[in-house]
Order: sequence, then structure tokens, then C-alpha cells
Amino acid sequence: MSTETVLVVGSGQSGFQAAASLRDKGFAGRVVLIGDEPGVPYQRPPLSKAYLAGSAGVEQLVLRPEDYFAEKDIELVRGRVAAIERDAAKVRLEDGTELGYDHLVLATGARNRALPVPGADLEGVLTLRTRADADRLRASLDAASDVVVIGGGFIGLEFASHAGRPVTVVEAQDRLLARVASPEISEFFAEHHRAAGHTLLLGVGVTALHGSGHVESVELSDGRRLPADLVVVAVGVLPETALAEAAGLEVRNGVVVDEHLRTADPKIFAIGDCACFPCVQAGAATRLESVQNAVDQARSVAAAITGEPARYDSLPWFWTDQTGAKLQIAGILDAADRTVVTGDRDAGKFSVLSFRNDVLIAVESVNRAPDHIAARRLFAADPRPAYADLEASSFDLKAHLKSRTAA
Repeated sequence: MSTETVLVVGSGQSGFQAAASLRDKGFAGRVVLIGDEPGVPYQRPPLSKAYLAGSAGVEQLVLRPEDYFAEKDIELVRGRVAAIERDAAKVRLEDGTELGYDHLVLATGARNRALPVPGADLEGVLTLRTRADADRLRASLDAASDVVVIGGGFIGLEFASHAGRPVTVVEAQDRLLARVASPEISEFFAEHHRAAGHTLLLGVGVTALHGSGHVESVELSDGRRLPADLVVVAVGVLPETALAEAAGLEVRNGVVVDEHLRTADPKIFAIGDCACFPCVQAGAATRLESVQNAVDQARSVAAAITGEPARYDSLPWFWTDQTGAKLQIAGILDAADRTVVTGDRDAGKFSVLSFRNDVLIAVESVNRAPDHIAARRLFAADPRPAYADLEASSFDLKAHLKSRTAA
């Protein structure tokens, strides 16, 4: 029986999955999952969707009921880690508790980026990251008259979609979803949000929030002031790397790890939103914020700890649900130089195929799940589809997949 101890710092999606996967792979040593939120680990994506809208309760959020952890002999420790003492191979919690480890998995996630303007600390200025955040937002929505969302990324737009009322979205970039989606997808969702009654202000920043104790207005970079008694700040996240940095580990847009998700310290791994890893699909060091990445990296680390190390090369994929349209993205959209739209855009069922140097790098599918599934299978094959190959199949991903399978 193993006498090794694995400490997992962070009880979000990646931390939970690491602990669960260790047991699934037969690890018989001690597994300790350390988290600073009350209750059992839960999933975050529904917070800005069904949970915010009230169509899902706490029971739909939890990743596993409490008795699962007892059955799997996974120790849940509620608290915050204050320091990692690498020489002694132990961590120290804020309450003074010390825990030794043979393997340490950093799954510390990310924190919301602060809005660096005067008035950001006023009452009524909220963010969305935790279940407690979502509960505060749900309660605040009932009494709010003028709601302003700062940020046109996934979280801001999902909030707008599920708020149950028209809101104003302020985005500094000249289009929605500028960091994660193609211009074609940005324009589609802009049309849908406007049709849903939302006001979109693009290419304009926020310079200040005003109010006497409670927020009353949002001042824009062009001088306009928007009335607001509820402001939702959704301007991105930053990786939680303070623990790693204080312990002397390399940090560069996340905790730097190798192809096995291991830091320069052979006893310490980093996974999920906090990890910067050599991404095969991007061809560069990358940090990804997605459930897929969190889960797959956790499984990869569990395999490494149990003696089955393999290079992490999972295909990144993402999804969002807005204004009745589901967007699924396979691959990484980076420096595309050609796009092809296939399907019926007017009916809201289409895909955008993006190419770089005539090689397919990403597929964005709106209400076309079969395209998304086919794209993930095509990306798993070698070589990736070329523009000419897909053109020969009239850019029908399923037909091209079938022809490759038959060949």
C-alpha cells in the first residue's frame, strides 16, 4: 500500500478532478484536497447561466455529493494555504496547520481582474466568480433599475443573456468576444444581443464610477455618463500565482510547467487556469481558461503521479450559451488568415472554419453540434485538414471526416 501523500491546493474543477482521478487510477496513498470555499467542490460555468437565471439550484452545481469524498477517502480541508516550504516538502495554512507532501498539485485557478478606475469599490459594483458572487448578483438584480456590464467577453455576455432584463454592455474593444472569437461570430452575437434588447457600446472604455456610497453612474472615455445602480465588472481574470512565486517557482502568465505539467521542482505540478504550459495546438507556452483544459490536465497529472506520464496534448475546446444560441469552439483561434462560413447563418445554425497558412486551426459552431464533434475528431488526426482538402468536400466537416475514415 502506498504511503505517499498528494496535496491538491485548490478545490475547483481541476483540483477536484485531480483528486478523483488519482483514486480512479488506483492511487492508494493519502489524497488531501484543500479549498477556501465552504461546502463541497462545485462547477463554475452554470453560475453565469442556469444558476444565475434560477433554473438550476445548488444541487446541480456540486461536482459530487459529500459522501463521495468519504467513500473515495479524499480528505477535504477547508482553509487557505499561506506558504509552500519546498525544502521541507510541506505547506502551511493560514491557521498554522502544516501538511507534508510527496507530490503537490497547484490548482489555484484565477481571480477576477480589478477595474482600475475611481469608484470601483462602491456598493453595487459586483463581479462573478464564485457561488457567493452569483447569489449576491441574483439578489441585487431584483432591486436594480439600470444594469451596466463592463466587459464583452464570455462572462459579461452570459450574465446579460441570463439576467432576465435588458442591460447595457460596455466593451473597450471594437467588437464582442474579441479575445476568443472570429469577427463573424462577434457580429452574430452582437446582433442577437441587440435583438434581445441589450444596448452594446463598443470601442469605448470606462474612466470612473460615480455615486454616494452606492454606484449611480458609469463615466465613459468619450465623456458620456450612464445611469447605473448595478454594475457587473467582467474584464477578465488573472492567474493565482502568488503561492508559487513566493516559493521561488517560475511564473510567466501563470505557473510555468513542462509538457508533463510539472514545475522545475519535480514534486510540484500546476494545472488549470493557473498553469502556463507548452500547448501543442498553439505551438507556444499558453494558459487556458476552460473546463476541458482543467479536467484533462488533472487527469494527466494523476497519470504522471501513478507512474504513467505522457505529454499533455489534449485539444482545447470551449463553449458558451447566449441569447438562445450555443457556441462551441474547437482549437485555438490565433492569427487566422482565412475563414470560411458554412451552414445557414440566417437560421442561426452555422460554423466558421479558420485557417492559418492554409491549415485548419479552429472551428466555431453555432447550434451545429455535429460540426463541433467532427472538428474535434479531425483535430485529433494527423495531419490537420488543409484548406484544399476541405474545399474538395465543400467544407462539409462530416463528409470530410467520413472520407478520411474510409481512406
